Amino acid sequence: MPILNRAAEMQAEVAGWRQAIHSTPELGFDVFRTADFVAAKLEAFGCDEVVRGLGRTGVVGVIKGRLGAGGTIGLRADMDALPLVEVTGKPYASTVPGKMHACGHDGHTAMLLGAAKYLAETRNFAGTVVVIFQPAEEGGGGGNEMVKDGMMERFGIQRVFGMHNMPGLPVGQFAIKPGPILASTAEFDITIRGKGGHAAMPHTGIDPVVVGVQLVNAFQTIASRTVDPIESVVVSVTKFHAGEAHNVIADEARLGGTVRTLRKEVAATAERRMREICGGIAAAHGAAIDFRFQANYPVTVNHPAETVFAGDVASTVAGDAQVQRAMPPIMGGEDFSYMLEARPGAFIFIGNGDSAGLHNPAYDFNDEAIPYGVSYWVRLAETAGQPG
Repeated sequence: MPILNRAAEMQAEVAGWRQAIHSTPELGFDVFRTADFVAAKLEAFGCDEVVRGLGRTGVVGVIKGRLGAGGTIGLRADMDALPLVEVTGKPYASTVPGKMHACGHDGHTAMLLGAAKYLAETRNFAGTVVVIFQPAEEGGGGGNEMVKDGMMERFGIQRVFGMHNMPGLPVGQFAIKPGPILASTAEFDITIRGKGGHAAMPHTGIDPVVVGVQLVNAFQTIASRTVDPIESVVVSVTKFHAGEAHNVIADEARLGGTVRTLRKEVAATAERRMREICGGIAAAHGAAIDFRFQANYPVTVNHPAETVFAGDVASTVAGDAQVQRAMPPIMGGEDFSYMLEARPGAFIFIGNGDSAGLHNPAYDFNDEAIPYGVSYWVRLAETAGQPG
């Protein structure tokens, strides 16, 4: 069963919504304009209930089917943008300096709105569909805030599903896997306190830059020599700041970065080893090292039965050959993980074609993917309430 004719007919309209959202990006929980836009659309579609303010600025729409009793599923999209300067040159490019939709959340929101419009018009399903538009996926944990606000219980959500675009995956294809599909995320910050002095007399001080360089190199042994090679772990130092002058050894250096794993036990091992490395290198050089580690999003883990279900639904839209059911996991993070901890569900990727990568100033969501995304959401809703 191919994409819905109605979804194809709606493409231009949904793309218009997407481009409008794209031109006015907002960050984190401050998605007031976007939330207004979403809520107004849901009300115009005739949703049975539209609720604002969940997870601070999230929006939820409730659509009841006309085919009798059934379960309640949640379909989730994210609304926030990134603090980047857009370089696409598109007519609908960001009008807000230093902010852009560089991860496709504009497309995710628009596709779910398209599905909500269709479902509210036809109601050709059993049970209830809850469409979820969350803020602050990019580091703020908006998904967690919506869960903590009691969203699952309030709307009786029994299963929950998410979708994200994937550059490099052809338009019209989907990718999914059971189990861990996206990594946990953590951030670390390190302050090295040495003893500054003249660059011509390094023996009189304690150089925090030398200490920092050894930390960067030693951290790479966590993946190569501490963690089982079968496991996945990424330790990346992404910030290194020290000194102001060419001829002065600084008193202090600051480093920061991220740790990604597919199992919480591996994350704990990485944190322990980083602390040990900091202690050992500090002692070896006579420096003081302050190490701070902050765990953020947990691993995104797809539930087995819901993963099969989501893959089967994608196959009805794109054809079985166009659905990768055992994709390699990705070491990026997702706060949809909190929703999957609260309820069974699955997270799927939809092809964005040959585009710039996510979080790239040249990235843009591919509007050709819209009919596939809308069709997937609709088929998911229409199939979820059918007898097994």
